[in-house]
Amino acid sequence: MVVPTKRVIFRWGVAAGAILLVAAAAVAQRRGGGGMRNPSSVDPPHEDADFNFLRVEYTDNTGRGFGFVSRGGRASGWWAQDWPDCENHFTIGVNRLTRVHAGDPRHLPLTDEHIFDYPFIYLTQTGYWDLSKEEIAALREYLLRGGFLMTDDFWSDRGPQEWNNFEDTMNEVLPNHPPTKIELSDSVMHVLYDIEQKDLTFIPGSRHVFNGRVNQPAGTTHEWKAIYDDKGRMVVAVNFNTDIGDAWEFADVPEYPEKMTNLAYHYGINYLIYSLTH
Repeated sequence: MVVPTKRVIFRWGVAAGAILLVAAAAVAQRRGGGGMRNPSSVDPPHEDADFNFLRVEYTDNTGRGFGFVSRGGRASGWWAQDWPDCENHFTIGVNRLTRVHAGDPRHLPLTDEHIFDYPFIYLTQTGYWDLSKEEIAALREYLLRGGFLMTDDFWSDRGPQEWNNFEDTMNEVLPNHPPTKIELSDSVMHVLYDIEQKDLTFIPGSRHVFNGRVNQPAGTTHEWKAIYDDKGRMVVAVNFNTDIGDAWEFADVPEYPEKMTNLAYHYGINYLIYSLTH
């Protein structure tokens, strides 16, 4: 197994007092003109920091190659969807809206031992993952050591297979720990921003926005779920039938609804602060 057994997870900590909201500035950098394909121009600082967004590479079940996965990136594999614009924008928002010192986003294979240096990891399109035994063991070890996983952008509009694939895989990773609904009383909903009933709403991908109108795919119900460890700590945030990654990716595009971008930042920052303080 690739996962190291001696090193204690995470080399650093962040004092809870450093996690304070600073300014009421808008997150989205609204630039004029264009459309959803306008080139992104943000570039977070390249440095080690209190927080570096880590996107995880994984084996998928399609073997499908890609060209552009966002306006600013070309890659192959579902792990790279929305890379790097998604995390670049989120990192800028973390630096602007909190006192967490956020450096450059990164990506590593799930079996790379350096994932244990990061308390927060992000996997997208998990409806298509096809993890090897080594990847399953690595993810289990990561979560049991105290790591936090955010999953995003998988759907039921093409049938139940994406959810079933995600749930079956997570049952191999953490047996007998099924995803459950995140209650509004859960601390993750209030760790920095207060998430209320009105905020349990569909966050669209760019494909769901037409002429400023949001069109939720037929047959989908947006769900906010989580997986908890034996001590009751949330270790996996499960965003199903919703697309936080696109809301970050298109934060600088006027055609994407600003209120959806703001809500996506609220969720993402709450997950991040929770992962650093719980």
